[in-house]
Amino acid sequence: MGLRQHLPSSASIKSFFGFIHLLLYAEPTWLDKLFLVAGVICAVGAGVPFPLVGIVFGQLVDDLNDATCGDSSIANGGTRDGLQGDINDKILLMVYIAIATLVLIYAHCVCWSLLSQRLAQRVREKYLSSLLRQDIAFFDALESGDVSSRLDGDMQAIETGTSEKVGVFLTCVSFCITAYVIAFIKDAALAGMLVSLIPAFLIMNVVGGHYIQKYSTSMTECFSKASSIASEGLSHIGLVHALGAKGRLEEKFSGYLSGARRGGIQKALATAVQAGLLYFIAFSANALAYWQGSRKIASRVEDGGGGTTVGQTYTVIFILVDGSIVLSQVAPLLPLFGSAVAAFQRLKKDIDNIPTIISTTNSGNRPSAVSGNIRFSDVSFTYPSRPEHSVLNRLSFEAEAGKMTAIVGLSGSGKSTIASLVARFYDPKSGSITLAGYDIRTLNVRQLRGYISLVPQEPSLLDRSILENIAHGLVSSPPHQHLSATLLSDALDQLVSSVRTGMTPDLDKAAAAAGKNVTEIVELARKAAEIADATLFIEKLEYGLATSVGSSGSLISGGQKQRIALARALVRDPAILVLDEATAALDSASERRIQSAIERASAGRTVISIAHRLSTIRNASKIIVMRTDNIIEEGTHEELLGREGPYAEMVRLQTVKPKEEDMSRKPGANNDGEAIEDMVEQSLIGGTEEKGAAKAVEGFGSTDANDDSDSEIPKASTVSTLMPMLRRYLLLLTLAFFAALIVGGTYPAAGAIFGNLLSSLSPCNPVDFIRSRGMLLAGMFFMLACVEFLANFTSWTSFGIIAEKTVYQVRVRSLQQLFSQSLQWHQSSSRTPTGLLGYITNDGNALASFSGSIIGTLFSVVVNFIAAIVLSHILAWRIAIVCLVVVPILLGAGFMQLRSIARFAEKHAGAFSSSIGITVEAVSHIRTVAALSLEELTMHTYKRSLKEPKKEMVVQSLKTNVWLAVANSCGNFIYAFAYWWGSKNILEGKASQTNFFIVLMAMLVSAQLWGQLFTLAPEISRAGRAMSRISGLLSLHLDSDSSHSSGISTPDTDDDLKEKDKDVEAFAEAPRPISPIGASIEFRDVMFSYPARPNIQVLDRLSLSIQPGQFCALVGPSGAGKSTVLALLERFYHPSSGSVFINGFDISRSHNTNWRDDIAYVPQDNVMFSGSIRFNLSLGARPNHNPTQEELEEACNLANVHDVIISLPQGYETDVGSGGSQLSGGQRQRLSIARALVRKPRLLLLDESTSALDAESERALEEGLERARRAGAGNGVTVIAIAHRLRTIAKADVIFMIEGGRVVDQGRHEELVERSESYRINALHQMLA
Repeated sequence: MGLRQHLPSSASIKSFFGFIHLLLYAEPTWLDKLFLVAGVICAVGAGVPFPLVGIVFGQLVDDLNDATCGDSSIANGGTRDGLQGDINDKILLMVYIAIATLVLIYAHCVCWSLLSQRLAQRVREKYLSSLLRQDIAFFDALESGDVSSRLDGDMQAIETGTSEKVGVFLTCVSFCITAYVIAFIKDAALAGMLVSLIPAFLIMNVVGGHYIQKYSTSMTECFSKASSIASEGLSHIGLVHALGAKGRLEEKFSGYLSGARRGGIQKALATAVQAGLLYFIAFSANALAYWQGSRKIASRVEDGGGGTTVGQTYTVIFILVDGSIVLSQVAPLLPLFGSAVAAFQRLKKDIDNIPTIISTTNSGNRPSAVSGNIRFSDVSFTYPSRPEHSVLNRLSFEAEAGKMTAIVGLSGSGKSTIASLVARFYDPKSGSITLAGYDIRTLNVRQLRGYISLVPQEPSLLDRSILENIAHGLVSSPPHQHLSATLLSDALDQLVSSVRTGMTPDLDKAAAAAGKNVTEIVELARKAAEIADATLFIEKLEYGLATSVGSSGSLISGGQKQRIALARALVRDPAILVLDEATAALDSASERRIQSAIERASAGRTVISIAHRLSTIRNASKIIVMRTDNIIEEGTHEELLGREGPYAEMVRLQTVKPKEEDMSRKPGANNDGEAIEDMVEQSLIGGTEEKGAAKAVEGFGSTDANDDSDSEIPKASTVSTLMPMLRRYLLLLTLAFFAALIVGGTYPAAGAIFGNLLSSLSPCNPVDFIRSRGMLLAGMFFMLACVEFLANFTSWTSFGIIAEKTVYQVRVRSLQQLFSQSLQWHQSSSRTPTGLLGYITNDGNALASFSGSIIGTLFSVVVNFIAAIVLSHILAWRIAIVCLVVVPILLGAGFMQLRSIARFAEKHAGAFSSSIGITVEAVSHIRTVAALSLEELTMHTYKRSLKEPKKEMVVQSLKTNVWLAVANSCGNFIYAFAYWWGSKNILEGKASQTNFFIVLMAMLVSAQLWGQLFTLAPEISRAGRAMSRISGLLSLHLDSDSSHSSGISTPDTDDDLKEKDKDVEAFAEAPRPISPIGASIEFRDVMFSYPARPNIQVLDRLSLSIQPGQFCALVGPSGAGKSTVLALLERFYHPSSGSVFINGFDISRSHNTNWRDDIAYVPQDNVMFSGSIRFNLSLGARPNHNPTQEELEEACNLANVHDVIISLPQGYETDVGSGGSQLSGGQRQRLSIARALVRKPRLLLLDESTSALDAESERALEEGLERARRAGAGNGVTVIAIAHRLRTIAKADVIFMIEGGRVVDQGRHEELVERSESYRINALHQMLA
């Protein structure tokens, strides 16, 4: 039983077939098959010539023996000249063989190089295509960093493991097979003994491969989780700074990374054993061959020279010995093949996953038109990730065609789930949903979604222009199929580029030039933007509709984003419109305009509106009220009010009560408010680019997705950056280099034994001398085998351990550096989360693949090269100095290869990075992609991004592989040259045969190893660039805005990392400006514009003052500058002019941010990080404090979310899913508030903190906040709340009305109702009762 556990599984034996499957995966074209066949034939062919050279060498040895052992007449010129002539003929034959080898090596290198790049491209496309056809349930379980980890790490592993290295491997195998064939022909008995090499190598590879693959998989899984943490942190860097969550996220990141490091070290040990055994087997075989060969030659001499000649025996020994050395060079390649198969299997698992709902298929009913009648019949549903938690229970209702059905109720009661089921993101567990009488499960998914427009609770935009985002709504729209080809092409991309670059600044002229379809799309987008009340702010942007919205819409405010999402939904003129809190981020005036627009647009279409603001649904033909998982009442607004049930109570809760009688009697209170709307619209002009702390939290505004010319961090000295990390491993490093030194020295040692043995086997020597010397030198070879095993094992293990520990440090430090940079840094120079994550994933992987075994191999090859040259010059300088002339050719070929690879990679780095960005973005916004059926569009965009590099791939391969072929075929030319010159010197008596063979062996093996080394040139080149980039990142100075408050110290990092953190903490120490009774806030003439759009003024000489302990509210239209006020209080940015004071302390001039410890921040977008509810709540705690269970429960009770949490099966340990996908919008919002309250802050910043809450939850939350405010930190707390719901802030001590980046009025609710018409109209709009 114990033995069986240690044997490899059947899967490891199948890994060979897995590799074959990989090569033929993803529908290869005839050209790919041609490359494969030609690559295999040429690679196999390239292995044949060298053993043939062995036959010629055997004949040359016989000739030289005849020359040195023959009678003295050989000293005569005539005989010597004849012998030299024979030798020259054989050498000329070797030159022809060398030329054939050069051609074959070049051909197979080009074939495999192109094959691997095309294969990686196909697998990438197939992986992306399979991701896009998965259902939403698949993504609920997917970590956010998984995709970029697969596309960076796994694709790189596949490309590396299927490149020209496969050709080199086949050449080595072909060499060995040819060698055995010739050996059996020449001396069957001796060759038969050496057959034992094959099973030995096979067993070693199968067992070793099994363990390498096992540890490789475990390592990748851990690293995937770590990169997921990094991805989320970088995507929400503003929130990380605001929470002081840097240290806690780094701790979790380094925890997962420790698992990857452990797997890496185990993999290094397995590889080291495999490499050591490989050399041990090869050299042991040499020992056996020499011993048996010496006995056979002795017997032949004893028998009087009959039978096998010395040359024949020499041929057998030479080609099998050399074959074993060549085979030993397969060692660094085996882990690459193993990693490629492991990576392929991980990708294939996702690719082969068959979704329940396939959105890209053409199957299913495709009705030409539908009435829009939707019926739910006994629908029960649970989310696949949480099957034990019922969301809907036997739900039945009907949304009548052409009418508006509203759904209201508590957060988490299943309202948004209904929207997801209508769009068929999920299928119900039981019951049925019908559309116009069809069960939606029988309808074609794309067609179904084409009839439905969904505006989600948290609208997401892709990193394109406003025009392209709105046009996305047309992609699967049945009435707009004639525009499909234009939408899938790059016509719109080129259109916005021409506007932005100034080639054709006028959008209409540019559209007209692009064709009638483009003009129609622009007109449709304009009309939709007008209906969605987005035209005003769009027109004020520098490029209008051609303006980029940034990553996840980060360059525009929440309200502006919601309007564009609404325009995108309306542009397709849908039969069914599903609005899930579609106006939550809008002020009342905007909401009313959009509401009336929606009502106009709703005529004749079915509308399902999910809302918490009851003012938006009072005109609905049916209102459904939900609680927990079912309906508790339904009817019209008036009917439900008359029943005095739960709905009537919700209405009362949302009514702004103070002074409402007076308001109704105010002059102008009953007018349409057109003048007010005009005033509000004008106020938008100044603040249209307000993106706020909430957008800052999303964190990345790229001014142009394709312009990454300035995004590169300046490179720095690799030595100065990496040396401090390596200093603590000095002893291990010394041991590793010492072991590699021994490995390098064993080749010349083998040459010395070989030369001596060959001269000892000469038939000129006595029989006993041949036998005894044969046994002695064979014994020495076995001793060399043992030394090789120990040296290789030690070298590979030591370098592997150092590599894993160093890469661990590099990755942890890289994340620390990225987290330590200010938000302004993150948003400048077109930096994106995906691009910055590349430092940890892509560059980290490049460094990891290079720094282990490859450094050891590189060093041992260099040592061997130097040792061979020195030894050769000592023994036979006349021969060595001539052989040395080929060295510059070898070095030059290697250098040129490295240079051409580096230039290609640098040229197309942006394209590769952009292609991964497209994929990660599609996965991050998969609900948007699915709802709009953008799968095909995403694939087209992805393929276009790689068009340029694909074009140059062929030329690149043809150029680069010339140098690889030269480096690999030099050996044969050196052999021919050396034999000619050596034989000439021996015949002239200027060198001995022994010295000649030592020099020959030492120089030739060096040339072969040197050629093999350049097979690793791409890895060396990639690692060089990665080290340079990482060094540049690590040498950036820590930004004082974010370098303090890192939470708890990162465990399991090295001492020098901790030292650095201590320094940062010391640097940040300064008196805290927060007083014990809350905070006083003052803005003095603050001017501000965002770094991405410096020409647009967001705050214009804004001044306001807040007293300690006050509850202050900021109100005003979307985009007026409210969230920016919070961003400046968190000091995410510096004001252009003016000052921001907290308790008299000017934070805008300060060099530290330790006041953030007393500030809690609830952003507009309720971001949750992957992990448990407990982990997410603990992120809100003060730095260096781990909150207790009691503290967490207290905060959750205040935020009215404790009961929800304990109702979940795992309570506080429940996983929230990627981005909080397992929770409803309201639950996420309450958790976000609880996270802020865990800190017990003295200043609480709330940005639309109740927009996703129902009236009841809002009331309970208000009471909790009131308790927190009165008892916060024991002495009260200052609260600044941004809200569009006036009910939320009606009780505020002071309300500031912000319009156009200025405070236009301030006072209590009652005062503003008296004197401010725009405020009064907002309040009236929200009064229902």
